[in-house]
Amino acid sequence: MTAFETSLDVPPPNESGHRFDADRHWAASLELGFETREGVTRMTRSRHLGPLRVQRPFHPEGRAGACHVYLLHPPGGLVSGDALSITAGVGAKAHALLTTPAANRLYKADSHGVAWQQHTRLHVADSGILEWLPQETLAFDGSRGEQATEIALEGDARCLGWEVMALGRPASRLPYRSGRIEQRFRLTRDGRPLWLERQPLDPGHPRFLGRWGQGGASVQATLWAVGLDDEGEAIETLREALGVSTRWAVTVRHGVLLLRYLGLERNEAWDLCRRAWEILRPRMIGRPAHTPRIWLT
Repeated sequence: MTAFETSLDVPPPNESGHRFDADRHWAASLELGFETREGVTRMTRSRHLGPLRVQRPFHPEGRAGACHVYLLHPPGGLVSGDALSITAGVGAKAHALLTTPAANRLYKADSHGVAWQQHTRLHVADSGILEWLPQETLAFDGSRGEQATEIALEGDARCLGWEVMALGRPASRLPYRSGRIEQRFRLTRDGRPLWLERQPLDPGHPRFLGRWGQGGASVQATLWAVGLDDEGEAIETLREALGVSTRWAVTVRHGVLLLRYLGLERNEAWDLCRRAWEILRPRMIGRPAHTPRIWLT
């Protein structure tokens, strides 16, 4: 294998055993791999199908720092029938930071009711580090589909990431009143489940408005950190730095620190995650947070 390879091979089947059909709207897949070469994390694998690819890798933190990669999806969102598959593998002692240049959009389902799919599979080898920091996802009224995120860690691998979801377009007075989005998270270490979650977002269900569930909130976010040595101190630091609020909470279960936000402000959720990342990153990898420059454009 060369230091960098790219191809247009057909991706593997998804969980249901079906291959993504390139004739159905914008089916797309991306497979990335990162390895350490002479102390520098290199992107050694990049295979794509359809409109999903990456820019060249960057090393803004120096040769010994993280390899920054931006995931590009030119259509800018998913419509009925779309299938998006992202796979990334980080090798031993490698460190990759993956993000996106803009928000992802989930558009209204067509009259046939065909749903979209978005599957993300992340694998980190022993002593590897992955930061998964996509910009937020905006779900328009009537959107219907499935988001699944799987993270497999080996040995002492570490991972820090987030997902931010905003429902509807409140500024345009277009709330999320119809549709259904199912989110699934699965995080394992050496095959052992650490965090399993399934969450349906259905405005027609009592949970969506009930105070025991979504409570009418239109924005939610989850940040996770796996590999901290001082989880208790990290929680106290987050609470002191971010302030007390009824809109977010933080806890630790099975070695996974989870910070949750539930509210009405997309910018507030995004800012909360970024500030938490700035606090947790030095504790996890011994390096200060280095803002991807794509966020500043």
